[in-house]
Amino acid sequence: MNSIITYIFLGISLAAPLGPVKAMLLNTGIKNGFFHAWLFSFGALATDILYMVLVYFGVAQFIDTPFMKTLLWSFGCFVLTYTGIENLLSLNKINIDLNFTKYLRLRHSLISGFLMALLNPITILFWLGIYGSILVKSTESVTGIQIIVSSLAILVGIMLWDFILSFVSGKARKFLSTKLLKMVSLLSSISMIGFGIYFGVQAYHSLF
Repeated sequence: MNSIITYIFLGISLAAPLGPVKAMLLNTGIKNGFFHAWLFSFGALATDILYMVLVYFGVAQFIDTPFMKTLLWSFGCFVLTYTGIENLLSLNKINIDLNFTKYLRLRHSLISGFLMALLNPITILFWLGIYGSILVKSTESVTGIQIIVSSLAILVGIMLWDFILSFVSGKARKFLSTKLLKMVSLLSSISMIGFGIYFGVQAYHSLF
C-alpha cells in the first residue's frame, strides 16, 4: 500500500511542472471552463498511456532515432507556436460570464489535449527517460502485475494533479476579473510560444 501511495505522489510530482501541455490546460480552463480543461487533460492522459505502453514493450526506441526526434521537434515547434499565437489573438474572447458549451467544443478539447501531448517531444523524452528507468529498476525485483499496478498508480497521480489544475483554472473564471484572466492566459500563451521556439532550436540542432 505504501509503495502505491509513493507512485501516486511520483505521478503528481511528474505532472506538476508547468510545461506546454499544462500551460494549454490552464488556458483552456480559463477560456472555456472546468469541463473543457478536464477533457483536455484526459486527451493528454491518453497520450501518456500510449507512450507508457510503447516504452513497456520497447517500441519507443524507434521514436528515439535522430530522424524521429527531428520530426517531432519540428512538429512540436509548429503546434506550440501556432497555438500560442492563436491564443494571443483570441484574448479578447475571454469572458467570465461565458457558461454555454457545446458537445462539439468539448470533444474538440479532448482531441486538442491528445494531439498537444502527442506532438510534444518533452512528453516522449520524458516517458523514455523517467518511465524507462522506472521499468529497468522495477524488473529487477518485482513481477509484471506489480509493474502494471505501479504504472496505474502513476497515472492516478497525474489525473489528480490535472483535476486540480482543471478545477482551479475553471473556477478562477468566477472569482477573478476578466483583466486578470486575460493576464494569466497571456502568460500561458507566451510560455507556449517560448517552448515552441525552444523546440525549433532543437530541431535546427538536430538537422545541422
